Amino acid sequence: MFYTYILKSDSYKKTYVGHTNDINKRIDEHNCGKSIFSRRYRPWKLIYKEEFLNEAESIKKEKYFKSRTGRRWIKKHLFADVAKLVHAHA
Repeated sequence: MFYTYILKSDSYKKTYVGHTNDINKRIDEHNCGKSIFSRRYRPWKLIYKEEFLNEAESIKKEKYFKSRTGRRWIKKHLFADVAKLVHAHA
């Protein structure tokens, strides 16, 4: 299986989109500083993952999430609910 995943930095307003065939190992690599970009924004938390039967489909979804339309989808679907919860408890 292959995965497209989205991570959110606990320390900064950053997200990271990637694909892998071993989701747990990859998240550990991000949090251990093995990825150059994500090293300085640790720690990372998995906020979304999608499973695919082949790598080509996983890469296609990753490219979508990195596009303008995909970034809008992430903001609308993954962060809108968080904003609602924050305002409800305020």
